[in-house]
Amino acid sequence: MERTVNVFATRVPAPRRVPYKDSFVYRYVEKTVHQALVQKLARLVSGLHAARLLLEAGFVQEQAALQRILDEITEDISFLSFSVIFGESTPLHKKYLDDFFQEEFDPSDAVASSKDRAMVPRKKVRAYLDRCVNGPKGSSKNLDASRTVSKSYSGYVHAASPQIMDMYGGFPPEFKMRGMHGTERQAEHRADLWNYFYRGIVAFCLAAKAFGDEELFISIRNFEDAFLRETSNDYQSNEWPYE
Repeated sequence: MERTVNVFATRVPAPRRVPYKDSFVYRYVEKTVHQALVQKLARLVSGLHAARLLLEAGFVQEQAALQRILDEITEDISFLSFSVIFGESTPLHKKYLDDFFQEEFDPSDAVASSKDRAMVPRKKVRAYLDRCVNGPKGSSKNLDASRTVSKSYSGYVHAASPQIMDMYGGFPPEFKMRGMHGTERQAEHRADLWNYFYRGIVAFCLAAKAFGDEELFISIRNFEDAFLRETSNDYQSNEWPYE
């Protein structure tokens, strides 16, 4: 994945130094869809590395919160890729890119945010993806499943009570605040993380298509097939503890 991001990065105009206060920052000044894809893919790989490290240390609450971020990143990569693959950049895609590249701070004032950050509603992104996969009418069942997953992981982000109570247990019961290494919860979250690696592979497949690299697309698809054969049971990690 890292090598592929670096390859894609050479195929778009490189970031430039842009003056910022008494120094500079790097920015993609052209603000193209492919530049956005490079950035999203880079953050996806970084997030997968971080989630794996959190898991190995037993910090599964924090891992799950990060997976909520990865949910949106993989959706965004699909959203942007499909617009190129199908050649149908819509006003929704334009607004998404405008919002994505918007600067957070006024260079003359590093404390105050320059303006409110607008965002394309997540439900519109998911509805577009649903139509791409299931046709013009979409599938309410798939949308409901996406919302359910999102809500579940949001509980880890916002520290909701049911998710926090996953930290409680042992003999005597107590809150495990230094990670849950060696517990049943860690085993569950290890199996759960499989899905994010798989979805990451799929995201790279779509990005290769969007970059017009059919050879790379086929190579990643073959890797995806091998990954499934070696690690999964009906699109679920074969390490799931309750098989």
